[in-house]
Amino acid sequence: MTFSIVGRSVDGFETGVALASKFLAAGAYVPAAAVGAGALATQAYSNLELRTRGLDMLASGMTATRVLDEFFADDPRRDERQAGVVDWRGGVATFTGDRCQAWAGGVARADPAGAFAAQGNMLAGPDVIDAMVTAWLAGRGEAPVARRLLAALHAGQDAGGDPRGGKQAAAVLVISPGAGYGGLSDVVVDLRSDDSPEPIGELERMLDLHDLYFGRSPEESLLPLAGPLLEELAERLAAAGYHSGDVAHDLYDWMGRENFEERWHDDRIDPVVLEQLRLDSGP
Repeated sequence: MTFSIVGRSVDGFETGVALASKFLAAGAYVPAAAVGAGALATQAYSNLELRTRGLDMLASGMTATRVLDEFFADDPRRDERQAGVVDWRGGVATFTGDRCQAWAGGVARADPAGAFAAQGNMLAGPDVIDAMVTAWLAGRGEAPVARRLLAALHAGQDAGGDPRGGKQAAAVLVISPGAGYGGLSDVVVDLRSDDSPEPIGELERMLDLHDLYFGRSPEESLLPLAGPLLEELAERLAAAGYHSGDVAHDLYDWMGRENFEERWHDDRIDPVVLEQLRLDSGP
């Protein structure tokens, strides 16, 4: 059993894929994505070559529909395959072979709320896919792609998921040009739960941590390092063992130790970081 969704943000800046499966470490096999190409999921009796050749085909300018048509045309086991693709232009396609275990199927739509393709096999029924689609569309303009993808997974699980009750692995992968760590990567989110009784919930827990360490607060919410706040910071950093006399320097070092370097701003502090420092240093 695997159900997945590939999707693109309304503005086209983020593209991603998420999946849940009764298959150990399914996140190592099902998803793939690349800037300038798109995102895809290959599942059922997965043809893993789609993760590489499929992305190359997308990067060459092929549409999602053409990629699946041409890729599976010469695949002797295509009747056992399932896949979903969203290309970088917002084109979408889904494919379900006739021999995928029932219930199996998918929906692909170039929707104004964000292009998507949702598909699954060995499911309780079409309601699983319908619930995923509804959840994806409901997140328009309200959440980043990673959150929308996980909401879709949750909805699919709540709608029945695997009729045997099987759960094991889940994963989410989101890309955006230069939006990854340090601005030197296109990978915004890449999280996996490889073997868990509640893999989707585990992904949500990890995504909360990901947002804590790598999220970005609005510019207008950043606080100047001045006045009473500067004095408070000096005291709290000293309590944490940082007392060089240069508050900004000490704050930078403390943030590095606590893995908050992506939330660093010259002469200002992120309120999320301030809250964590207050928790770390006590009342």
